[in-house]
Amino acid sequence: MKHSSGVKRAAAWLPLAAMVFASAGGCNKEAHHAPDVWAVVNGKEIKRDEVDKYYRTRVNPEGQEPSLEESLSQKLNVLDELINNEILLEKAKKLNLEASDGEVEDKFTELKSPYTEDEFQRRLKDQAMTVEDLKLELRRQLSIQKLLNREVVAKITITDQDVSDFYNANKAQFNVAEPQYRIAQIVVTPRKEPQVRNRKNDDATNEAEAQRKVKMLMDRLNSGADFAQLAMDYSEDMNTATTGGDLGYVPESALNQSDPSLKKMVVGMKPGQVSPVLQVKDGFRILKLVTRESPGQRGITDPQVQQTVRDTLRNRKEQLLRAAYLAIARDEARVSNYLANQVIEAAGKLPEAAKTAKPVKPFQP
Repeated sequence: MKHSSGVKRAAAWLPLAAMVFASAGGCNKEAHHAPDVWAVVNGKEIKRDEVDKYYRTRVNPEGQEPSLEESLSQKLNVLDELINNEILLEKAKKLNLEASDGEVEDKFTELKSPYTEDEFQRRLKDQAMTVEDLKLELRRQLSIQKLLNREVVAKITITDQDVSDFYNANKAQFNVAEPQYRIAQIVVTPRKEPQVRNRKNDDATNEAEAQRKVKMLMDRLNSGADFAQLAMDYSEDMNTATTGGDLGYVPESALNQSDPSLKKMVVGMKPGQVSPVLQVKDGFRILKLVTRESPGQRGITDPQVQQTVRDTLRNRKEQLLRAAYLAIARDEARVSNYLANQVIEAAGKLPEAAKTAKPVKPFQP
C-alpha cells in the first residue's frame, strides 16, 4: 500500500500555475505585431521576455546546454502554458474570483518566512525578479486556483459505490507485504549546511554546537514540546523540516539499508514514542515513531484505505475535468501564437526565436 510522505513541496516561484495542462488548439495568424510579441490572447500580448523568464527556470544552469531545437520546443511549451493561464485568469476576473490583496500578502509571507531577508533578496536577484513581479505571479496563481476550485473541484463527488468498485478492482494495492513504520525525524549535523529550510534558519556548524543543540531539543521534548514544531524550527534536513520531519511510511526492508542503530531503535519503539539522540555517521537524529503497520490485507473499512481511494478517485476526476474545462475555454478564446507560426514558416531552419537565454537556478521554497 502506498502512503504519502507528507505535504508536497511547492516547486518554484514561477510554476506558471498549480497544474499543467495539455496543449489545445487555437492559433490564428494576424497581419501586424511587434517582433517581440510571441502570442496574443483576446487582445492581451505575451512577449518574448516573459517566455524567456519562465524558460530560464526550466533549464539547469549547471547541466548540459540544450540544443537549439530542444530550447525552442521548451519555449513553445512555456508559451502554451502562458496562453492557458491568461485565458483562465480572464475567466477568474469575469467571475469576480481574482485573488484579493490580503490573499496575495498571506501567500507572499508564507513563501518568504523560511528565509532571512538577505537570502530572500538574493533569490529574487537570481531569478531577475522584483517583489512586485513575485506578487503579480502569486495573484495569477491564486486567482486561477480559485476559479478551478469553483468550476471544477466543487463539482466532483465520490460515492461509496465508487470507493467499493475501486477497492474490489485493486485489492492487491492494499495488501501490505511487510511491516511499515511512519517516522518523523529531527536532523542535526556538526557542519554548515549549504541550504537550511527550518523556520529559525538555525544551523549547527561544529561538533560542540551540534551537541548543545540536540541537548536543547531533548530538554524541550521532555518538557512536552511538539515534535513537528521543533522539526520545522530546528531540523537541518532541508527535505523534511518544512513537513515537521515527516518521512512517511518506511518499509522494514528499507530500514535494513540504514544505520543499524537507527533500525534497532525504530523496531523497538512504540507508536508516539520519541527516541533518545542517535549519533550516526553524518550527525545526530532524534526520531518519533508516528505509527506502525503490520503486514496483511487492509479491508475497505480501514480509514486509511478509504482516504487513499477517495484521494485517488478525486485526483483522477479533477485532472479530467480540468482538461475538459480548459479545452472549452480555449475554444472560446481568440489566440494567435506567433512563435508557432514562425517555427512553421522557418521550414526546418531555426528562426531567431530559437536563441537561448542564459538559464537561472529555479527557486524552490
